[in-house]
Amino acid sequence: MKIISQIYRSSKDSGMYLYCKKEDGLAKVPEALMQQFGKAVPAMVLVLTETRKLAHADISKVMAALQETGYFLQLPPAKNADQEAAAVASQNSKLF
Repeated sequence: MKIISQIYRSSKDSGMYLYCKKEDGLAKVPEALMQQFGKAVPAMVLVLTETRKLAHADISKVMAALQETGYFLQLPPAKNADQEAAAVASQNSKLF
């Protein structure tokens, strides 16, 4: 399977990217997300396949999100790590 993806960068956060199916553009992205994302600046078009490597995202997660919701939000590495740490802390607090 392959997906042609338009990738946009955020005008508000230089490390935030939004992957969309090229044929859909931003049509499937929720308005609330777009307000936080800011102006979507086209960055590149990529052909995504299961064997393609991405620098900061898992290709299988990106492709699954594009199939299910029509978009994938890539957060900057530091923000992503902070969110993962918060999720782990939340899970640990449920254990006690």
